[in-house]
Amino acid sequence: MPKTPAQLGYRYPAEWERHHATWIGWPHNTSDWPGKFGPVPWAFGELVRRIAAGEQVRILVKDAKHEAAARRVLGKLEIDQARLELIRVRTNRGWTRDFGPFFVRHVKRAESAILDYRFNGWAKYDDWKLDDAVPGQMAKRFQHRLFPVTHGKRTVVLEGGGLDVNGHGSLLTTEECFLDQEVQCRNPGLTRADMDKVFADYLGAGNVLWFGKGIAGDDTHGHVDDLARFVNPSTIVLVQEKNTQDANYRPLAENWERAQSMRLENGSHPQVVPLPMPAPVVFAGQRLPASYANFYLCNAAVLVPTFNDPNDRVALGTLAELIPDRPVIGIHALDLVWGLGTLHCLTREQPAVK
Repeated sequence: MPKTPAQLGYRYPAEWERHHATWIGWPHNTSDWPGKFGPVPWAFGELVRRIAAGEQVRILVKDAKHEAAARRVLGKLEIDQARLELIRVRTNRGWTRDFGPFFVRHVKRAESAILDYRFNGWAKYDDWKLDDAVPGQMAKRFQHRLFPVTHGKRTVVLEGGGLDVNGHGSLLTTEECFLDQEVQCRNPGLTRADMDKVFADYLGAGNVLWFGKGIAGDDTHGHVDDLARFVNPSTIVLVQEKNTQDANYRPLAENWERAQSMRLENGSHPQVVPLPMPAPVVFAGQRLPASYANFYLCNAAVLVPTFNDPNDRVALGTLAELIPDRPVIGIHALDLVWGLGTLHCLTREQPAVK
């Protein structure tokens, strides 16, 4: 029987570990930001500018015209153009966290590999097949070993936004995302034990910490990167809603109760630090998934979505205290969140190899 990536010595590194590059898909699907697409490329440009200060940025563009549009924006910003690599590949959307190359790194050898998982449009949208093909195409192009993610004879649906790791064997996720068998069901018939085995075999994360539901407005149905994140091997930030009338209050309170009994891979309790929620962000009558937990840890900074809210300052201060080795920078995200995601949803790290 073939050995799993974990048995072969691969693991999924924590996001704060050194990156070789960040992958991002340049926006092109206007249906993701209906009626408000105009400012979106400029928001992407600011995100790329901040990331490129410390690492290479690999940008997916669908064709020559799309590449030219991206270069027009990026050329007007103060970015070291040598840090940018534009890669032509057809995609449905730009949410690279969920469909982009999912890298695992060998613990001893200077190499990384890519996981060939299934992406099915969050079990909600019909246009996903181009996105689903990206990992295999990039493994071939960059000559990376490709590991099919399977359970039995089936390919498993994974999404990067649905999980978060501390790099030492513990993983955060939600029941709503990976275990719901009725709404946006990713893997029909797979149980908690089945998913635990997938996470252990392919990510090297044998200690899975399950939260319940995600935040209101999240059309992915429970992604953990809007809810809870590791900021170091033993500390989790968990969003908290203080308004008892808000739709988030009850599910977030339940998640806080769960966190109190969680244990890390070494048997210790994690430190759990509250991260505030902004006031509800509503556009065209729709509640949007605005959350400070959707930050991205790149080499040069911690990039945090902000929403013109008094809690912006609280969230930035909390993360600055917890992540002292790089600056914490707010990125205005009110335009981005109309697409139902922000900074972490758009980015995918490629770890450096030693």
